[in-house]
Amino acid sequence: MGMPIATRLAKKRTLLEWLRYQAAVTEREIHELEAQDAEEKRRREVAHREQAWVVSAPRTPEGHPILHRGNCGLRARYGAGELLDLDGVMGAVEEYPELEMCNVCTPWGSLGLDKPTIRPSRPAEVEFP
Repeated sequence: MGMPIATRLAKKRTLLEWLRYQAAVTEREIHELEAQDAEEKRRREVAHREQAWVVSAPRTPEGHPILHRGNCGLRARYGAGELLDLDGVMGAVEEYPELEMCNVCTPWGSLGLDKPTIRPSRPAEVEFP
């Protein structure tokens, strides 16, 4: 004869409790792996921005486009475009001969260039007494 019903029932309850424990452990591991995956993606995006450049629109109608590092805080404020690689920067220099470089993020260093000379400021439109 087989096992008594009470014994089989106790074994099935023990098995169910163990399966619930295993499911909880697996869910926790899945959440941890998802968090690690999200952090890894975030870090890759930050690294990509740090190794790229961006050209922002001129701040004034008579101004010139400005080259920023991809992670420059000013680029978002002044309507920067897409991230550029080195070839993209060379294309931007050809397209915008008057391209200026941001003095905050100093992109010339990441391009292997010397600090550009400061352009003389334009005369003021309005004279003060």
